[in-house]
Amino acid sequence: MSDSNVKTLKVVVLISGSGSNLQALIDGVAAGELPIEIAAVISNRPDVMGLTRAATAGIPTAVLDHKSFASREAFDQELMRTIDAYTPGLVVLAGFMRILTPEFTQHYLGRMLNIHPSLLPKFQGLHTHQRALDAGEQEHGVTVHFVTAELDGGPAAIQAVVPVLANDDANLLAKRVQRQEHVIYPLAVKWFALGDLVMTDEGKAVLKGETLPACGYQIKANEP
Repeated sequence: MSDSNVKTLKVVVLISGSGSNLQALIDGVAAGELPIEIAAVISNRPDVMGLTRAATAGIPTAVLDHKSFASREAFDQELMRTIDAYTPGLVVLAGFMRILTPEFTQHYLGRMLNIHPSLLPKFQGLHTHQRALDAGEQEHGVTVHFVTAELDGGPAAIQAVVPVLANDDANLLAKRVQRQEHVIYPLAVKWFALGDLVMTDEGKAVLKGETLPACGYQIKANEP
């Protein structure tokens, strides 16, 4: 960063797959738009594209294969130890396909973000695009939220709203939603790094001193 007064926030990113949102963060750092250092990328699956993206960017990587652990609790304990070795100020879940234990979410409460491909609280869990189509929704989208013990239930920081078009199938809708993911996730991370976005002890998301509504800060996609 050119501004020496801006402190760089250390971030650890957790992935399970291709890492397209990780790439959006890497690109934001490279462009000088994100005051963060991606200290490490950790995957619960070996040989995924996201690890290649990290290595190409010179970011340290680690693989913790969840299949090698006897229990969810044992995996989460080792994951905590691995993350904390990097002393991050923020943990970013970028397509990390694990249900986390309450102990893990409590450990990082207020300093862990997730992205979910729906307008939460609608369509928590999997297969969100097809479920939105099946429900006849006119709008769909994506939410960045703080992580709590409730699956996809933490306070929302920002949502991008995408219209559902007449010819949409789940694949087409997913592609348009994903483009918005790459816009709003770096933005939420930037807000957090600058101290503008916080989660209160009461479980509310606050942006620049203003408590956000249940949907978070909402933007409408510029494209159909």
